[in-house]
Amino acid sequence: MTQVSRRLTALLLALAALSPTVFLRAATHVTINPDQVLVIDGRKVFPIGFTTPPPPDGKTPEGKNGIRELAQAGATFMRTGAKADGWTDEALKREQKWLDHAARYGMYCLPFLRENACLTSEAREKKLRAILNKFKNHPGLGAWKGEDEPEWGKVPLPPLIRAYQVIKEVDPNHPLVCIQAPRGTVETLRPYNVTADILGADIYPISYPPGTHSLLTNKTLSMVGDYTRKMMETSEGKMPVWMVLQISWSGVLHPGKTLRFPTFPEERFMTYEAIINGARGLIYFGGNNEKAMTDSDKKLGWNWQFWRRVLRPVIEEIGTKSPLYPALVAPNSALPIKVTESSGMEICARETGGNLFILACKAGGDTGKVEFTGLPQTAKEAEVLYEAPRKVEAKDGKFTYWFAPYEVHVYRFPVGR
Repeated sequence: MTQVSRRLTALLLALAALSPTVFLRAATHVTINPDQVLVIDGRKVFPIGFTTPPPPDGKTPEGKNGIRELAQAGATFMRTGAKADGWTDEALKREQKWLDHAARYGMYCLPFLRENACLTSEAREKKLRAILNKFKNHPGLGAWKGEDEPEWGKVPLPPLIRAYQVIKEVDPNHPLVCIQAPRGTVETLRPYNVTADILGADIYPISYPPGTHSLLTNKTLSMVGDYTRKMMETSEGKMPVWMVLQISWSGVLHPGKTLRFPTFPEERFMTYEAIINGARGLIYFGGNNEKAMTDSDKKLGWNWQFWRRVLRPVIEEIGTKSPLYPALVAPNSALPIKVTESSGMEICARETGGNLFILACKAGGDTGKVEFTGLPQTAKEAEVLYEAPRKVEAKDGKFTYWFAPYEVHVYRFPVGR
């Protein structure tokens, strides 16, 4: 390297350190493949995000940039956008910063359009077009979030459809996401499919008494699977389903409620149960709720205590750097894999990179041995991911393994290409 080249390189690195907008990627092009997997610039992505993330310039307790911390754990998305006061000038500035930091650290934003996703006036349409045009070419943009929980709010379809039409006209390169409440039926939810490209639902099982977020009879952790299957049925297999899972929510924060968080085993179970039942993306809700923060975290603007103790270890298991990540963006396997003991067992199999991955959880019932069948004859010995040094041996396409209620095990069998 010549002296001029070294000086130029040093200058560019210095500039990059000063501004996160230096070296930004090109504008993103986002599609959805036939397996309902998000594809960004030709690369399959499993959205792992947060509603809402740390402040754009926020720091961890160790002094690291908060967005960088999320990205290094393997996260990919942030649900950003306007707060309750709408898309003010301050909100636009904050969104620009979030997008810049997302692009700098290899993540993507999901800006919440709020009222502008429901076009009831010319003024709203004008505002929507302005927001879309301002950010549509930003390399940190992944998708747009539309009206929140429209079925529960009985929002009329025409203004939502009009907003969807405007979004597709102005920005055909980014999908629109619709998140529903844990309410309604498949029949009442399905009409809203025409207003978005991606469906989802929020469900938060952890509270006192248990399960108050749901009106269904199941008040256990496995309600996550119930609502994931419900949204899969609602989507008719034509749209990806993203599930919104719990950090904290109003049912543990409001006066008279008892603050309660998921434990690591609970958060892990909810995460895997959603994936096993078809979720192609996960968003974790409530890291920004001040009432759930320690005094020190309030000063930093995010729940870093919960992140360190519970959520980061979960994200590291499914994130971009994990051995499991390739399976999360792979199609479901056509292999006839089954479990012979069906009490609460839920499984999903994926094949990729010469490996067979089997994700399994037990949604209740008693502790016992479960037999898996239908594996290929080439499946001999599997690593039980994240439980080293545990392994399992298969013979004649079968193996057995112990499961306790709400336990998760992930197996990786080398089976050849």
